[in-house]
Amino acid sequence: MELPVAKKELLNSVTHSVRAAQAVLQYGVGAMVDFPDQTLMTAAPEYWKEQVVQIHDERLERALRVNYFGLPAGKEDAPEGISYVRFPEWYFCPKCRRFQPLKDWIKAYRKKPGRAEKDPNMIKSPKCPYCNPGQELVVARIITVCECGHIDDFPWVKWVHCKNTNGGPRRVCDHPALTFKTSASSSEGLEGLTVTCETCHAKATLKNAFEKDGLQKLDEKYPGQYGFKCEGKHPWKHTKELCSRYPKVLQRGSSSVYFPVTESSLVIPPYSSQINQKVESSKGFEKCKEVISRYKKSSAIPKALLPTLIEEQIKSSSNDISLEKGIESKKVYDILERKWMSTDPEDEYTTTSVKYRAEEYEALNGEVSFPTGDGGDFVREATDISAYKIPYIKSISLIHKVREVQALIGFSRLNPIEPAVSKENAERLVSVKQPETDWYPAYEVRGEGIFIEFDNDAISEWSKAHPEVQERVNILNTNYQKSYIGSIRSRTISAKFLLLHTISHLLIKQLSFECGYSIAALKERLYCSEAEEGRQMAGVFIYTASGDSEGTLGGLVRQGRSDTFPAIFKKAMESAITCSNDPVCSLSKGQGRDSLNLSACYACSLIPETSCEEFNAFLDRGMIVGTYENRTIGFYSSQLYGGAGWKRIKLRG
Repeated sequence: MELPVAKKELLNSVTHSVRAAQAVLQYGVGAMVDFPDQTLMTAAPEYWKEQVVQIHDERLERALRVNYFGLPAGKEDAPEGISYVRFPEWYFCPKCRRFQPLKDWIKAYRKKPGRAEKDPNMIKSPKCPYCNPGQELVVARIITVCECGHIDDFPWVKWVHCKNTNGGPRRVCDHPALTFKTSASSSEGLEGLTVTCETCHAKATLKNAFEKDGLQKLDEKYPGQYGFKCEGKHPWKHTKELCSRYPKVLQRGSSSVYFPVTESSLVIPPYSSQINQKVESSKGFEKCKEVISRYKKSSAIPKALLPTLIEEQIKSSSNDISLEKGIESKKVYDILERKWMSTDPEDEYTTTSVKYRAEEYEALNGEVSFPTGDGGDFVREATDISAYKIPYIKSISLIHKVREVQALIGFSRLNPIEPAVSKENAERLVSVKQPETDWYPAYEVRGEGIFIEFDNDAISEWSKAHPEVQERVNILNTNYQKSYIGSIRSRTISAKFLLLHTISHLLIKQLSFECGYSIAALKERLYCSEAEEGRQMAGVFIYTASGDSEGTLGGLVRQGRSDTFPAIFKKAMESAITCSNDPVCSLSKGQGRDSLNLSACYACSLIPETSCEEFNAFLDRGMIVGTYENRTIGFYSSQLYGGAGWKRIKLRG
C-alpha cells in the first residue's frame, strides 16, 4: 500500500534537527519532537527515503527480511533531512484565547494581505492572525493514545458539549468555536482549565479528563450521542484504520506515549571484512540488489524459477563488481551467494535465536578465525589468560574495533513490548514501514570493547552446590510471571544469567571510573545459553556505544590488559559487598520494575537503562557476594571472604 502523498516544505536546519541516534530511538518514526516553535511528529520512512545513507549488516538484514538500513543523512548528504508531520493539530493563542485546529488557523492567516505568499501554511512559525503583533500559538498539551498504537488529538469539541456545565450535555453544534482559559487560582488544577464554545455557550472544565476509562464511561452514559472511540489514526503516515478500542488521555510529553522497538547486531567476520565493505559500496551491488528485489516481488515469476534467476544475476553482477572494484570475481560471487542464496529457514534465524548470538560469541572469543589484516570493522586481539589470574574466567579478548547496527523496527504506545513473540504482542507492535518497503531506519556506531568468557563448568557446579541460589532465582521467576511483560512473553531466568548480568553491571560501573568514558557511553551484550539450546555460552561483552564514524580512542581496551583488568575486576566484585541502602537492599525479595531485582538498586548495581540489555531488570548481588543469612552462596564468596585468590576482606558486624 502506498502512503498518501504529502507536500514538503523545508524547515530551518539549525533549529529543527536531531542526531541520527535520536531519530532512531526516542524521536523515531511516530514520536513527537518538541522544536523551539512547534511540535512535530517524525514521519514514516517512506517520506524520507531519499534522505538516508544506506548501511549494511548482512546478518541483521537476513533476520529482518530487508535489503538495507537507512541512516538519517547529514546536511551535506541530503539537504532536505528527515521528514516530519504536524501533530498535535490543536493550537491556542495565549492572548485572545482562541482554540482551534491548525487548518482553521491557516485559513484565517491566509486572509491577511501579503501573508499567503510568505508562509501560506504557517510552517516557519505558527502565529495568531487575529492579534497584532502576531502572537505565537501554543500547541495543546493533551492527546489521546490507543493501545494499538493509534494517536489523536483530545476530542475537545465533543468534550465541551458532553461535559457542559451550563445546562447539561448538548448536541455538538454546527459551527463550534472554542476558547481555552485558565483560572486565576493556580490551586484548582484541571478544574481551573476551562474550554468554552462561543457559538452555543457550552462550557466545561478538564476535571476528570484523565480518569481511567473516562471516555468509555461517557459513551456508556450517553450511547450513540458523541462517539469517543478511537478513530484509528496514524498521523505519521497520514492513514486511518478501524479500531474498536477506547483511547487513553495522556499529556503530550508522557513517557507512555512512545516506546521504540529496536533490534541490534554486531557486524562480525566475515561480514565485517574490507572486501565485504567494498562490494556493498559498489554500483554493481546496488543494481544487483534492485534486480533481485524486483524478482522477489514479481507475481509473474514462478517460485521454482526464482533461485535460477537470482543465481544468474549474481554471476553477472560478480563480474561487473570485480571490474569496478578490482576484486577477484570468485570472492565477489561468494559474498553475493551468501547474501541471496541462503538455505537457512527464515523463521529460525532471528535476532533472539541462540544461533544468532552464537555467531557473535564465536567471533568474540576467537573460535571463528579470519584473515589477518582484513578485519575491517572488527579487530580482535587474543590475550594470555594465565597472566590475569582471575578465578573462573576462561578467556579475555580485546576488541579494538567493532561496529554495531541498531534498527528501529516498530513502536508501541501505553506499554513497552519486545519484538513480536506472541499474537497479542504482534497486535500492539506498530511497524514503522509498509510491508513492501525493503529497509528500516537505523544508525551505527563504531567502538571498542572487552569480551570476558566465563567457565561454564564452574558456574554449573556453583549453582548445583547451593540450593539457596535456585531459591532466589525462583523468586524472580515468580515475580516475572506476575508482571505485564511476563504475561505476553514466556521466559525462564537462570542462575547463570543473573550472575553474568550482575557482574556486567558491576564492571560497567567500575570501568566508567577507570577508562574515561561516562557510564552512559558503555553498553553490555550478554551471551548466556545451555547446550540443549544449541550452544553453551557464558560471556559478557562490554563496549562503547557512543563512538563516531572513526571509532573511539582505545581507553576501554587499555583497561582490559593483564596489568590493569584484574584490579578493576576485583574492585567491581568488592563493591557488591555493601550498598548504602543496606540492609534494605540486601534483604529485598523484589524491587525495581515489577520487582524483577532482588539485592540490586541504583546505589549498587543499576546503570542507565540505555546501557542495559534488560532495562535494569534481573539483577542480584547475592549471586556474587552471598546474602546476610548466608555469605557462602556467592559465586566469588571464597575469594572475597576466604582469601582463596584475593585479599581477605574484614567484615564489620
